[in-house]
Amino acid sequence: MQVDRNTGLVLEGGGMRGVFTSGVLDAFMKNERYFRYVVAVSAGACNGMSYISRQPRRARISNIDMLVKYDYLGVRRLVTHGCIYDPELLYDRFPNELVPFDYDTYFSNAGTFEVVTTNCLTGRAEYLSERSDRCRAIDIAHASSSLPYVCKMIEVDGTPMLDGGIVDSIPVLRAVGQGHPFNVVVCTRNRGYRNSGHDRKIPSFIYRNYPRLRVALSRRIAVYNEQLAMVERMEDEGRIICIRPQRPMDVDRMTKDAAKLEALYEEGFRLGCDFCEKYG
Repeated sequence: MQVDRNTGLVLEGGGMRGVFTSGVLDAFMKNERYFRYVVAVSAGACNGMSYISRQPRRARISNIDMLVKYDYLGVRRLVTHGCIYDPELLYDRFPNELVPFDYDTYFSNAGTFEVVTTNCLTGRAEYLSERSDRCRAIDIAHASSSLPYVCKMIEVDGTPMLDGGIVDSIPVLRAVGQGHPFNVVVCTRNRGYRNSGHDRKIPSFIYRNYPRLRVALSRRIAVYNEQLAMVERMEDEGRIICIRPQRPMDVDRMTKDAAKLEALYEEGFRLGCDFCEKYG
């Protein structure tokens, strides 16, 4: 397998499991491995922004050090902020004050960076980019990470959006469709994982004004499991290289245990370095 200038990079989400991705991306930056096309979802999009802006360890600091300091994630936030995390802290104070984001480098990057959101009106995925407007760039990342039920919808261009993982958790087909037949995919689940839950029809009183979103949510588990199986087939066929955790996860979307998060970050960093050593 040859990784070249046309190889795409696909970043799955997964809440706090995304610290694995931040480790992989930090390894890529250490080894100056930059892909010209990146498509990312949810936590993968937030980590991907720091990769595009070429800021090593920024995502790690945000996801681990700042979580310890500010305790910005938890169910009690749903009561105080209407969301399981503190949106003002994460999407205003972090990029503009506490962990400054390099907008200039981000916007001047010659590559393509697409962020997946779910359009709440259509129930379909949107693949959004922003090359000049700071507020819109942050709004897109915020929307991509806004989980259904426990986060508010975020408007982008006047359209209500939620987490892109509702409809396209691992957007490798998007990368192929954009002219990148061979891709590196960073997953946040071990090979063989399947969600053992069951989809249920979402009752009409939930998201009453968004019937197509309810349809998408009613198929969410099945769609994700189909994507996991597709990724494994593509890997077996040599169409992608997959970097993923090597064992079942002890970190979930809401994990706040710093030792567990650090161990997962280090695993991602090690596997990212292994990839760079193997593929140059």
